[in-house]
Amino acid sequence: MPKRIVLAFSGGLDTSFCVPWLAERYGAAVTTVTVDTGGMSSADRAAIEARALALGAERHVLIDARARYFDETLRHLIAGNVLRGQVYPLCVGAERSLQARLVAETAREAEAEAVAHGCTAAGNDQVRFEVALRTLAPELEIIAPVRDEGFSRAYEVAFLAERGVEWPAQRAAYSVNSGLWGCTIGGRETADTVAPLPEEAWVLTRGAFANTRAAESHAVSFAAGVPAALDGVAIAPVELVESLNLLGGAFGIGRGIHLGDTIIGLKGRVAFEAPAAVLLIAAHRELEKLTLTARQQRVKDGLAAVYGDLVHEGQFLEPACRDIEALFGRSQLRVTGEVRVLLRPGSAFVEGVASPYSLKAASCAVYGEAAGEWTAADARGFSRMLALPGILHARAGGGQP
Repeated sequence: MPKRIVLAFSGGLDTSFCVPWLAERYGAAVTTVTVDTGGMSSADRAAIEARALALGAERHVLIDARARYFDETLRHLIAGNVLRGQVYPLCVGAERSLQARLVAETAREAEAEAVAHGCTAAGNDQVRFEVALRTLAPELEIIAPVRDEGFSRAYEVAFLAERGVEWPAQRAAYSVNSGLWGCTIGGRETADTVAPLPEEAWVLTRGAFANTRAAESHAVSFAAGVPAALDGVAIAPVELVESLNLLGGAFGIGRGIHLGDTIIGLKGRVAFEAPAAVLLIAAHRELEKLTLTARQQRVKDGLAAVYGDLVHEGQFLEPACRDIEALFGRSQLRVTGEVRVLLRPGSAFVEGVASPYSLKAASCAVYGEAAGEWTAADARGFSRMLALPGILHARAGGGQP
């Protein structure tokens, strides 16, 4: 029986229930850990700590991991222009591996024998947490009370009430998970595949289309693929992302609903708001079009899909991720420049892009107008050589293409 348990703590019902349950079931000292990967205010952090201690946690640990989350994960999602299903920018799931790793590090430092989480059996997060925990700290016992014991919401609420902790008996209409890369929203509508969310369910973009703003043009600068400045003012990546979430959210940018495949093999549907992610990926992709060769872009696109799948499935520690990140990193050496983006209600329109590594500026030819890099004879020969495989195919088939 473990004497010290470290619990991944969000402050929601499931993890709140876990604090006294673990302490009583195992007679163990419980340390709660909250890993801030964005989306929390100072008031949120204080409230979570107060709740953990009131529930009986021996100690609460808050880890501000926003910068590490950007450096280890988000910069690669930007480099790969990763959108799952061509739509969803991995708003929340991408941070779970880091959170699990930091919980494991805390457990080792505290000399705990076990780590615990409040995930259910029905979702993706149980897999993401446990893949990371088992890979990084196989010596630690993993305890998942809500999943393994099958506790219902009613049981958890009654359990807490018996210990003087009041909790609403009814589930909130919508479940919101927030992070630096955006937020996800689940509710009655997302349990099916037809209905959209009502306006009041949205968080970052609520009211943006009822109270429309005049269009605004902004400049986003990148240095070697990393967002580095907004409107000419240098800013750290985390602060830049947070600023774009507010700026883009006011225009209703980044709102969407994603229908796709879950890790456990079901089809799932989730609403999301990711203003900064949508803006940065759109701007970054356009800058790459100017600075990368066509083959560089095609190779990256193929690997980006693999990378996105691995991160979504909690396989961030898979060595192939490091290999892909190495290629991404090499590809970004010249992805430096400024992208001007016009923000309008519901859309981010890339107006133009400039870079000191522009492949367009490097050529003295002008598409459709001047062939400054070749002669007319070169062009005739090129066209014939390019047609040759088709010519041979048709000839071998008796004139049939």
